[in-house]
Amino acid sequence: MTVKYQDLARFKVPRGFRGRPAFVAQLWWLVQSTLFRMSPQFMFGWRRFLLRCFGAKIGKGVKIRPSARITYPWKLDIGDHSWVGDDCNLYTLGNISIGRNVALAHDVYLCTGTHDYTVLSFDILAKEIVIEDEAWITNDVFVGPGVKIGSGAVVGARSTVLQDLPEGMVCYGSPAKPVKPRLSRQNSA
Repeated sequence: MTVKYQDLARFKVPRGFRGRPAFVAQLWWLVQSTLFRMSPQFMFGWRRFLLRCFGAKIGKGVKIRPSARITYPWKLDIGDHSWVGDDCNLYTLGNISIGRNVALAHDVYLCTGTHDYTVLSFDILAKEIVIEDEAWITNDVFVGPGVKIGSGAVVGARSTVLQDLPEGMVCYGSPAKPVKPRLSRQNSA
């Protein structure tokens, strides 16, 4: 049989693609599925500690739920007081940078990986995702490789983000598009 579009027998993970040796990735996956995932909900400090042990840059007061999944923590940078909700998947084949005071709701998928479908060997690629300060990514949102979400942006539930989104805008849809400005009401003291 002739292979016309993709020959997965030719696929190889490029040398150094993971950013650490394969055994370190395997060790992380073991730690993640036991010590991380089985930790009680309130043990945010414990999960921050485990991620930092594997090279993640995690700010103070970050709250990551135990059901969140991080592929390679050494490619993750999260600013102070950000949240990562239940069942989020941070597919860090490439770097993911999350700013300060960012809220990722439940089931958010940040996907830095893709494949070159124009070559038979189906080469794997990684492109960084950047989420700037004070953004809110609501439930069940997919963010694709190479996307930047601006400061203060809100991405509506079940949106698919395939291109950059501007700061201070409420965006939603599939693909997500800016719809209206996010208005800020200052808290009264």
